[in-house]
Amino acid sequence: MIMSLPEDDLTCPICCDIFTDPILLPCGHSFCRSCLKKCRDTGLRECPVCRKRATKSNLTSNLALKNVCEAVVQARRQSSVSEEDQMNCILHGERLKLFCLVDKQPICVVCQSSKLHKGHDCSPIEEALLDCKDELALSLKSLQNKLQTLQRIHKTSTDMFRHIKSQTLETQKMIKNQFEQLHQILRREESARLAAVKKEEEEKIAGMNNKIRELSVEVLSLTDTISVIEEQLKEDDRVLLKNFKATRDRSDSMVLGSENMSGLLIDVSKHLCNLKYRVWEKLLDHIDYTPVTLNPNTAHPCLILSDDLTSFHYSKQPSSCPDNPERFHVSAEVVGMSVLSSGSQHWVVETGSNQDWLLGVASASVQREAEISARPENGFWTLCFRDGEFRAMTSPPTPLTVLRTPKQVKVQLDYNKGTVSFYDHPDNTLIYTFEDTFTEALLPYFYTQSCSPIRIMPEKVHVTMERQ
Repeated sequence: MIMSLPEDDLTCPICCDIFTDPILLPCGHSFCRSCLKKCRDTGLRECPVCRKRATKSNLTSNLALKNVCEAVVQARRQSSVSEEDQMNCILHGERLKLFCLVDKQPICVVCQSSKLHKGHDCSPIEEALLDCKDELALSLKSLQNKLQTLQRIHKTSTDMFRHIKSQTLETQKMIKNQFEQLHQILRREESARLAAVKKEEEEKIAGMNNKIRELSVEVLSLTDTISVIEEQLKEDDRVLLKNFKATRDRSDSMVLGSENMSGLLIDVSKHLCNLKYRVWEKLLDHIDYTPVTLNPNTAHPCLILSDDLTSFHYSKQPSSCPDNPERFHVSAEVVGMSVLSSGSQHWVVETGSNQDWLLGVASASVQREAEISARPENGFWTLCFRDGEFRAMTSPPTPLTVLRTPKQVKVQLDYNKGTVSFYDHPDNTLIYTFEDTFTEALLPYFYTQSCSPIRIMPEKVHVTMERQ
């Protein structure tokens, strides 16, 4: 609390030092007793600050100020002694003039010859100070670099956290959209099949109504004939004989309608037989299968991917995606989701009007934070189209001559044989084949710096039934 007082409040206006035995004048100003006496010895009777006259009888000691000043002086002395002690050896009281290079601490001359430091390399404390400062500066630089790295990782982690939230919402939205499309197809198919049952019901009911009307007419006619015959049997014999031929002809003319009642019920089996399977077959007419889909977590920020992850194009305005390790950071590249490590696979890429692209396969471990040539020695087996020229990206690149610019390129990988072939898809004309030995998993690879989209072509799904 004492040390927190402003030093100006504890300083004599005459000697500009801490008050010694301060005197308080009636005007409120204080001075050291000895300083004020020297002023009075010159004949001055006024206050040296405000010039108000003060007699000798008006001079009183400022005891409160005296106590505060003495406490401040005492605190300064103790602080000075403490600092002096810090520069002396706590064991021997000698000045700390050496620095032990083994124990990394300042010592005195007596310490150097003691058992504790005997035989240790030492240096003058001034030299050691410079060395320690240099070492601490290096440590500080290393720690600052670590701090920058941690801050970068923290920023990336924060970006990834936000991106995960965004990915979740966007993915859920796309799932709902695709299921809604399937729901619409199913609802249409359901309505069509229910309508077919209703239509057959109406047709069968109309047929039964006609049948019932015909039967009713026949029943009425037969009933009348029976009544006539019964009446004739009651007539006189001569009347019966007279009307016999007419009565018999009427009886013989009564022909019953068809008794065939087959096919009049609803054909339930037609509507329910393998219903789910037949609906699924109908769904296949609306569903495409894409053999390769793009991995958005690997796409360079300037590549814009379609919602279904089957096409992409270049944009000068980068997207706000996190700086995750899987992503290509330097060149506008992206790889597919499919991990290719055995067997034979192919996919067709529609390049359209795009004039700047690379297609093929790449090792799963290729560098993604540096710009490297897409060559086999770097883990790339690709076909390049740029400046109107085709090249197989060998070392050095191999110029290729084609009869026409392919708009659809088929990439054929045979992992076990070690071949990557490129074809002009419509007529399956071979463009180039790489031959190599693959030692790790491969991924479909794509590159472009054109705003024209590149699209992976879908394939139709065919169902084959196997009977046991």
